Amino acid sequence: MAGFQVDEIVTALHQVRSEWRESQQRSQAGGERELPSREVIGEVVQALTGALFPMRLGPTDLRQESEDFYVAHTLDAALHQLHVQATLELRHERRRTPVEAAQLGAEAHERIRAFAAALPGIRALLDTDVLAAFHGDPAARSVDEVLLCYPGVLAMIHHRMAHQLYRLDLPLLARIVAEHAHAQTGIDIHPGAQIGASFFIDHGTGVVIGETAVIGERVRVYQAVTLGAKRFPTDADGNLQKGLPRHPLVEDDVVIYAGATILGRVTLGKGASIGGNVWVTNDVPAGASVTQASLQKAPRGDPCQDDAGMS
Repeated sequence: MAGFQVDEIVTALHQVRSEWRESQQRSQAGGERELPSREVIGEVVQALTGALFPMRLGPTDLRQESEDFYVAHTLDAALHQLHVQATLELRHERRRTPVEAAQLGAEAHERIRAFAAALPGIRALLDTDVLAAFHGDPAARSVDEVLLCYPGVLAMIHHRMAHQLYRLDLPLLARIVAEHAHAQTGIDIHPGAQIGASFFIDHGTGVVIGETAVIGERVRVYQAVTLGAKRFPTDADGNLQKGLPRHPLVEDDVVIYAGATILGRVTLGKGASIGGNVWVTNDVPAGASVTQASLQKAPRGDPCQDDAGMS
Protein backbone atom coordinates (compact mmCIF):
# COMPACT_ATOMS: atom_id res chain seq x y z
CA MET A 1 0.00 0.00 0.00
CA ALA A 2 1.36 3.39 -1.00
CA GLY A 3 2.19 5.89 1.72
CA PHE A 4 0.28 9.12 2.18
CA GLN A 5 1.75 12.21 0.56
CA VAL A 6 1.73 14.65 3.45
CA ASP A 7 4.38 17.18 2.45
CA GLU A 8 1.91 19.61 0.90
CA ILE A 9 -0.43 19.27 3.91
CA VAL A 10 2.43 19.91 6.33
CA THR A 11 3.38 23.02 4.38
CA ALA A 12 -0.22 24.26 4.30
CA LEU A 13 -0.68 23.65 8.02
CA HIS A 14 2.55 25.53 8.72
CA GLN A 15 1.21 28.45 6.73
CA VAL A 16 -2.11 28.46 8.60
CA ARG A 17 -0.33 28.34 11.97
CA SER A 18 2.01 31.15 10.98
CA GLU A 19 -0.85 33.38 9.84
CA TRP A 20 -2.77 32.76 13.05
CA ARG A 21 0.27 33.44 15.25
CA GLU A 22 1.02 36.64 13.38
CA SER A 23 -2.59 37.86 13.67
CA GLN A 24 -2.63 37.07 17.39
CA GLN A 25 0.89 38.38 18.03
CA ARG A 26 1.88 34.99 19.35
CA SER A 27 5.43 34.67 18.01
CA GLN A 28 7.89 33.24 20.54
CA ALA A 29 11.58 34.00 20.60
CA GLY A 30 12.57 30.56 21.86
CA GLY A 31 9.77 28.63 20.16
CA GLU A 32 9.04 26.63 23.32
CA ARG A 33 5.62 25.54 24.58
CA GLU A 34 3.87 28.41 26.35
CA LEU A 35 0.63 26.87 27.62
CA PRO A 36 -0.11 24.51 30.53
CA SER A 37 -0.73 20.85 29.71
CA ARG A 38 -4.21 19.35 30.14
CA GLU A 39 -2.62 15.92 30.55
CA VAL A 40 -0.23 17.01 33.30
CA ILE A 41 -2.94 18.90 35.17
CA GLY A 42 -5.17 15.83 35.01
CA GLU A 43 -2.36 13.79 36.59
CA VAL A 44 -1.89 16.44 39.27
CA VAL A 45 -5.60 16.43 40.17
CA GLN A 46 -5.64 12.65 40.37
CA ALA A 47 -2.61 12.70 42.66
CA LEU A 48 -4.08 15.43 44.87
CA THR A 49 -7.35 13.51 45.09
CA GLY A 50 -5.40 10.54 46.39
CA ALA A 51 -3.60 12.77 48.90
CA LEU A 52 -6.93 14.17 50.14
CA PHE A 53 -8.52 10.72 50.51
CA PRO A 54 -5.56 8.32 50.67
CA MET A 55 -7.25 5.19 52.02
CA ARG A 56 -10.19 5.38 49.61
CA LEU A 57 -8.95 7.15 46.49
CA GLY A 58 -5.21 6.52 46.87
CA PRO A 59 -3.26 3.44 45.67
CA THR A 60 -4.87 0.07 46.25
CA ASP A 61 -1.87 -1.34 48.14
CA LEU A 62 -1.61 1.55 50.61
CA ARG A 63 -1.64 0.65 54.31
CA GLN A 64 -2.68 3.05 57.05
CA GLU A 65 0.74 3.02 58.72
CA SER A 66 2.21 4.39 55.45
CA GLU A 67 -0.53 6.97 54.92
CA ASP A 68 1.42 10.08 55.96
CA PHE A 69 4.49 9.02 53.96
CA TYR A 70 2.35 8.52 50.85
CA VAL A 71 0.60 11.87 51.31
CA ALA A 72 3.91 13.71 51.79
CA HIS A 73 5.53 12.10 48.75
CA THR A 74 2.44 12.62 46.57
CA LEU A 75 1.98 16.25 47.60
CA ASP A 76 5.64 17.07 46.97
CA ALA A 77 5.56 15.64 43.44
CA ALA A 78 2.13 17.06 42.55
CA LEU A 79 2.87 20.55 43.84
CA HIS A 80 6.15 20.69 41.92
CA GLN A 81 4.27 19.75 38.74
CA LEU A 82 1.60 22.33 39.51
CA HIS A 83 4.28 24.97 40.04
CA VAL A 84 5.63 24.32 36.54
CA GLN A 85 2.13 24.62 35.06
CA ALA A 86 1.43 27.81 37.02
CA THR A 87 4.67 29.32 35.72
CA LEU A 88 3.58 28.52 32.17
CA GLU A 89 0.24 30.24 32.76
CA LEU A 90 1.87 33.36 34.17
CA ARG A 91 4.35 33.48 31.29
CA HIS A 92 1.53 33.12 28.76
CA GLU A 93 -0.50 35.81 30.50
CA ARG A 94 2.41 38.27 30.31
CA ARG A 95 3.74 37.29 26.91
CA ARG A 96 3.38 40.85 25.60
CA THR A 97 5.22 42.34 28.59
CA PRO A 98 8.14 39.96 29.19
CA VAL A 99 9.10 39.28 32.79
CA GLU A 100 12.25 37.54 34.00
CA ALA A 101 11.85 33.79 34.41
CA ALA A 102 13.03 33.92 38.02
CA GLN A 103 10.31 36.42 38.92
CA LEU A 104 7.59 34.33 37.24
CA GLY A 105 8.82 31.23 39.04
CA ALA A 106 8.78 33.03 42.38
CA GLU A 107 5.24 34.33 41.84
CA ALA A 108 4.04 30.89 40.79
CA HIS A 109 5.69 29.37 43.87
CA GLU A 110 3.85 31.75 46.20
CA ARG A 111 0.49 30.96 44.62
CA ILE A 112 1.02 27.20 44.71
CA ARG A 113 2.25 27.46 48.30
CA ALA A 114 -1.02 29.20 49.17
CA PHE A 115 -2.94 26.52 47.29
CA ALA A 116 -1.18 23.79 49.26
CA ALA A 117 -1.97 25.54 52.54
CA ALA A 118 -5.66 25.50 51.58
CA LEU A 119 -5.82 21.73 51.05
CA PRO A 120 -6.84 20.82 54.65
CA GLY A 121 -9.74 23.26 54.39
CA ILE A 122 -10.70 21.80 51.02
CA ARG A 123 -10.73 18.31 52.54
CA ALA A 124 -12.97 19.54 55.39
CA LEU A 125 -15.42 21.10 52.92
CA LEU A 126 -15.48 17.92 50.83
CA ASP A 127 -16.33 15.92 53.95
CA THR A 128 -19.48 18.04 54.31
CA ASP A 129 -20.34 17.43 50.64
CA VAL A 130 -19.93 13.67 51.06
CA LEU A 131 -22.14 13.65 54.15
CA ALA A 132 -24.75 15.79 52.38
CA ALA A 133 -24.90 13.24 49.57
CA PHE A 134 -25.13 10.32 51.99
CA HIS A 135 -27.89 11.90 54.08
CA GLY A 136 -29.70 13.29 51.03
CA ASP A 137 -29.95 10.10 49.00
CA PRO A 138 -31.92 7.17 50.42
CA ALA A 139 -30.17 4.86 47.95
CA ALA A 140 -26.73 5.64 49.42
CA ARG A 141 -25.55 2.78 51.65
CA SER A 142 -22.37 4.39 52.98
CA VAL A 143 -20.19 7.47 52.75
CA ASP A 144 -17.60 5.26 51.04
CA GLU A 145 -20.04 4.44 48.25
CA VAL A 146 -20.78 8.13 47.85
CA LEU A 147 -17.11 9.07 47.61
CA LEU A 148 -16.21 6.25 45.24
CA CYS A 149 -19.22 6.36 42.94
CA TYR A 150 -21.17 9.61 42.91
CA PRO A 151 -20.44 11.96 39.97
CA GLY A 152 -21.59 14.97 41.98
CA VAL A 153 -18.93 14.30 44.58
CA LEU A 154 -16.26 13.83 41.91
CA ALA A 155 -17.31 17.15 40.39
CA MET A 156 -17.05 18.85 43.76
CA ILE A 157 -13.58 17.44 44.44
CA HIS A 158 -12.48 19.09 41.22
CA HIS A 159 -14.43 22.27 41.90
CA ARG A 160 -13.07 22.82 45.40
CA MET A 161 -9.52 22.65 44.00
CA ALA A 162 -10.37 24.65 40.87
CA HIS A 163 -12.03 27.39 42.88
CA GLN A 164 -8.95 27.81 45.03
CA LEU A 165 -6.76 28.14 41.93
CA TYR A 166 -9.25 30.68 40.56
CA ARG A 167 -9.04 32.70 43.79
CA LEU A 168 -5.25 32.66 43.48
CA ASP A 169 -5.52 34.25 40.02
CA LEU A 170 -4.64 31.12 38.06
CA PRO A 171 -7.85 31.01 35.99
CA LEU A 172 -6.49 28.88 33.15
CA LEU A 173 -5.31 26.11 35.46
CA ALA A 174 -8.63 26.37 37.29
CA ARG A 175 -10.63 26.04 34.09
CA ILE A 176 -8.64 23.01 32.95
CA VAL A 177 -9.30 21.30 36.30
CA ALA A 178 -13.02 22.10 35.99
CA GLU A 179 -13.20 20.78 32.43
CA HIS A 180 -11.66 17.46 33.48
CA ALA A 181 -14.64 17.00 35.81
CA HIS A 182 -17.05 18.21 33.13
CA ALA A 183 -15.74 15.62 30.67
CA GLN A 184 -16.03 12.80 33.22
CA THR A 185 -19.39 13.65 34.80
CA GLY A 186 -21.38 15.94 32.49
CA ILE A 187 -21.47 18.47 35.34
CA ASP A 188 -20.25 21.92 34.27
CA ILE A 189 -19.25 24.14 37.21
CA HIS A 190 -17.25 27.27 36.43
CA PRO A 191 -14.33 27.52 38.87
CA GLY A 192 -15.39 31.05 39.82
CA ALA A 193 -18.69 29.87 41.33
CA GLN A 194 -18.82 30.25 45.13
CA ILE A 195 -20.36 27.17 46.76
CA GLY A 196 -20.93 26.74 50.48
CA ALA A 197 -20.60 23.64 52.62
CA SER A 198 -22.77 20.52 52.35
CA PHE A 199 -23.55 20.89 48.65
CA PHE A 200 -25.20 17.88 47.00
CA ILE A 201 -25.66 17.34 43.27
CA ASP A 202 -27.92 14.30 42.84
CA HIS A 203 -27.45 12.35 39.58
CA GLY A 204 -25.85 15.45 38.11
CA THR A 205 -25.79 15.00 34.33
CA GLY A 206 -26.37 18.31 32.59
CA VAL A 207 -25.97 20.58 35.62
CA VAL A 208 -24.53 23.99 34.67
CA ILE A 209 -23.37 26.55 37.27
CA GLY A 210 -22.04 29.88 35.99
CA GLU A 211 -18.98 31.85 37.00
CA THR A 212 -20.61 34.44 39.27
CA ALA A 213 -23.14 32.13 40.95
CA VAL A 214 -23.10 32.22 44.75
CA ILE A 215 -24.55 29.20 46.53
CA GLY A 216 -25.13 28.96 50.27
CA GLU A 217 -24.96 25.97 52.60
CA ARG A 218 -26.95 22.73 52.48
CA VAL A 219 -28.18 23.34 48.95
CA ARG A 220 -29.32 20.39 46.83
CA VAL A 221 -29.72 20.34 43.05
CA TYR A 222 -30.74 17.60 40.65
CA GLN A 223 -29.81 16.73 37.09
CA ALA A 224 -30.12 19.24 34.23
CA VAL A 225 -30.36 22.27 36.53
CA THR A 226 -28.97 25.51 35.07
CA LEU A 227 -27.81 28.49 37.11
CA GLY A 228 -27.09 30.71 34.16
CA ALA A 229 -27.01 34.24 32.81
CA LYS A 230 -30.13 35.91 31.40
CA ARG A 231 -28.40 38.45 29.19
CA PHE A 232 -24.89 39.57 28.37
CA PRO A 233 -24.20 43.34 28.50
CA THR A 234 -21.87 44.77 25.88
CA ASP A 235 -19.64 47.84 25.84
CA ALA A 236 -19.78 50.76 23.39
CA ASP A 237 -17.94 48.68 20.77
CA GLY A 238 -20.33 45.74 21.08
CA ASN A 239 -17.89 43.52 22.98
CA LEU A 240 -19.16 41.39 25.85
CA GLN A 241 -18.41 42.86 29.28
CA LYS A 242 -16.68 40.17 31.30
CA GLY A 243 -16.72 39.61 35.04
CA LEU A 244 -20.06 41.29 35.79
CA PRO A 245 -22.36 39.54 38.32
CA ARG A 246 -24.84 37.74 36.06
CA HIS A 247 -25.71 34.43 37.71
CA PRO A 248 -28.11 33.53 40.55
CA LEU A 249 -27.66 33.89 44.29
CA VAL A 250 -28.89 30.74 46.04
CA GLU A 251 -29.34 31.06 49.78
CA ASP A 252 -29.06 28.28 52.39
CA ASP A 253 -31.25 25.14 52.34
CA VAL A 254 -32.62 25.63 48.82
CA VAL A 255 -33.67 22.60 46.75
CA ILE A 256 -33.73 22.82 42.95
CA TYR A 257 -35.33 19.89 41.15
CA ALA A 258 -34.47 18.34 37.79
CA GLY A 259 -34.55 20.49 34.69
CA ALA A 260 -35.07 23.83 36.44
CA THR A 261 -33.51 26.85 34.73
CA ILE A 262 -32.64 29.89 36.88
CA LEU A 263 -31.35 32.84 34.90
CA GLY A 264 -29.84 36.19 35.81
CA ARG A 265 -28.75 37.84 39.05
CA VAL A 266 -31.82 36.70 40.93
CA THR A 267 -32.03 35.49 44.52
CA LEU A 268 -33.54 32.19 45.61
CA GLY A 269 -34.42 32.86 49.24
CA LYS A 270 -33.48 30.59 52.12
CA GLY A 271 -35.37 27.32 52.16
CA ALA A 272 -37.04 27.88 48.78
CA SER A 273 -38.02 24.88 46.66
CA ILE A 274 -37.82 25.13 42.87
CA GLY A 275 -39.82 22.50 41.02
CA GLY A 276 -38.77 20.46 38.02
CA ASN A 277 -38.59 22.07 34.56
CA VAL A 278 -39.37 25.53 35.96
CA TRP A 279 -37.99 28.66 34.23
CA VAL A 280 -37.26 31.44 36.76
CA THR A 281 -35.93 34.93 36.01
CA ASN A 282 -37.14 36.80 39.12
CA ASP A 283 -36.38 36.59 42.84
CA VAL A 284 -38.01 33.81 44.82
CA PRO A 285 -38.91 34.62 48.47
CA ALA A 286 -37.52 32.61 51.37
CA GLY A 287 -39.49 29.44 51.96
CA ALA A 288 -41.47 29.73 48.72
CA SER A 289 -42.31 26.73 46.56
CA VAL A 290 -42.24 27.36 42.83
CA THR A 291 -43.78 24.84 40.44
CA GLN A 292 -44.99 24.93 36.85
CA ALA A 293 -48.55 25.19 38.13
CA SER A 294 -47.75 28.15 40.39
CA LEU A 295 -46.06 29.99 37.54
CA GLN A 296 -49.04 29.47 35.28
CA LYS A 297 -51.44 30.82 37.90
CA ALA A 298 -49.29 33.69 39.20
CA PRO A 299 -50.45 37.23 38.34
CA ARG A 300 -48.13 39.46 36.37
CA GLY A 301 -45.51 41.00 38.64
CA ASP A 302 -45.48 38.12 41.13
CA PRO A 303 -41.86 37.57 42.26
CA CYS A 304 -42.05 33.94 41.20
CA GLN A 305 -43.47 34.72 37.77
CA ASP A 306 -41.26 34.25 34.74
CA ASP A 307 -41.12 37.59 32.95
CA ALA A 308 -39.02 36.91 29.95
CA GLY A 309 -36.75 34.33 28.49
CA MET A 310 -33.18 34.05 27.52
CA SER A 311 -32.08 37.24 25.80
